[in-house]
Amino acid sequence: MRILHTADWHLGRVYHGVSLLEDQAQVLDDLVALIHAEKPDAVLVAGDIYDRSVPPAEAVRLLDDTLTRIVIGERVPVILIAGNHDSPDRLGFGARLLSEAGLTVRGTVTADIAPVILRDADGEVAFYPLPYAEPSMLRHCLAEDSIADHHAGLKAQLNRVRERHDRSRRSVVLAHAFVIGGTASESERPLSVGGTEAVGSDVFDGIDFVALGHLHRPQTLESGRLDYAGSLMKYSFAETGHAKSVSLVDIDGRGRTAIRRVPLTPRRDLRVLEGPLEDIVRQAADDPRRDDYVLARISDTGAILDAMSKLRTAYPNALSIERPQLSGSGAGLDAGTDHRKVETQDLFASFYREMTGADLDEPAAQLLHAEIAALARADREAAQ
Repeated sequence: MRILHTADWHLGRVYHGVSLLEDQAQVLDDLVALIHAEKPDAVLVAGDIYDRSVPPAEAVRLLDDTLTRIVIGERVPVILIAGNHDSPDRLGFGARLLSEAGLTVRGTVTADIAPVILRDADGEVAFYPLPYAEPSMLRHCLAEDSIADHHAGLKAQLNRVRERHDRSRRSVVLAHAFVIGGTASESERPLSVGGTEAVGSDVFDGIDFVALGHLHRPQTLESGRLDYAGSLMKYSFAETGHAKSVSLVDIDGRGRTAIRRVPLTPRRDLRVLEGPLEDIVRQAADDPRRDDYVLARISDTGAILDAMSKLRTAYPNALSIERPQLSGSGAGLDAGTDHRKVETQDLFASFYREMTGADLDEPAAQLLHAEIAALARADREAAQ
């Protein structure tokens, strides 16, 4: 059986004030084209369908269009679960009706973990969709007072899966969790605080394949038996080194898996550019990807008037500027020094050193001295 595994679409995402919906629509067009070409037996979407619990109307329309094209247009069944960004009730609306058309949506957690059964030439495969739920919700739903964290919650669910699973069928689980051993990214919202979000991979023992969501970097655990497909796109400049993809998973008659990553290429990438602002702007003329979303880490130490406007003349979709040289890594006044007893020139020089990690050079010191002297004269004249 061939499965296409994807996750973490975050439809409706806004980054640095810019909506990424058009870019998401283009990537989803490519996803539908891939489904048409590869003809998988099922598509699994492992949570965080939307970026927030109340998504914008445009994001809802985009999801509706995409799922219609896959389920009705390509006649490929889709199994979809809620993630920690989603509203379980909103996402699961109409789920019973939609299942008749080949779309299985599990938004809210239930005590009855009924599988979705699909068949191929080797027999049946049981898919168990486990939507994200807080430990308190699982404790109430499963009537197990011992559930105190995410590990215990998933363990309780998987115990029920194993108890009821027909061993003549191969088994696939969809879950949205932070499994120990996975590599996290900046753009993922923590599931909880204090380390209670972590789930041990042992909770999935006995399952042939686990399609995971939540971590945005594509990666596998347990020799490929556990797979994070990763996010649909790069959603943070911390992810610029990621290669975004979906997973094509082939499961043989004995439940063994082979995973192939298929890259997803957005029309606009997320990139970091470094160097003096003037150089970045000048080099844009030879950059074939000028429309990318960029963060400029400029090395200039002097004042720059309207730096973002200058950057956007070269990169119209520039999102942010950072100035590492002014990050405050230097040493300022000694602790305990009373700034009221420090000369203005020394105070400014200390601030400059604290912000840049370097001392004022002689021309700058002379200019500063002249400006302070001029201000002092103006104050005296105004007082007369």
